[in-house]
Amino acid sequence: MADLEYRPVAHDHATLLERALKRKGFAQAYEGLEAEYRLVRELLGARVRAGLTQAEVAESMGTTKSAVSRLETVGKHSPSVATLKKYAKALECEVEIRLVPAPHRAGRSA
Repeated sequence: MADLEYRPVAHDHATLLERALKRKGFAQAYEGLEAEYRLVRELLGARVRAGLTQAEVAESMGTTKSAVSRLETVGKHSPSVATLKKYAKALECEVEIRLVPAPHRAGRSA
């Protein structure tokens, strides 16, 4: 094979999301997964700040790179608090979970 050099493709999430939100049904589906996307952004941001690869995080957690990849992807898998703690420890972070009041909706009783 020829010399292969890793060259990541630039990704502009804001532009991608802006275009996707114009597609029929996307906004509703995206809003339904808002918490999951927020968690994934938090995980990825922490890993990038720590300067670690998925493989390095996996080694520290005692798992595989593919397991870390699944953790950092919105999908059918919901990580346990124990898994989030292991991930956070690998990044020298702590997990903080908060419940915040939901915005009041019209017609909703107290």
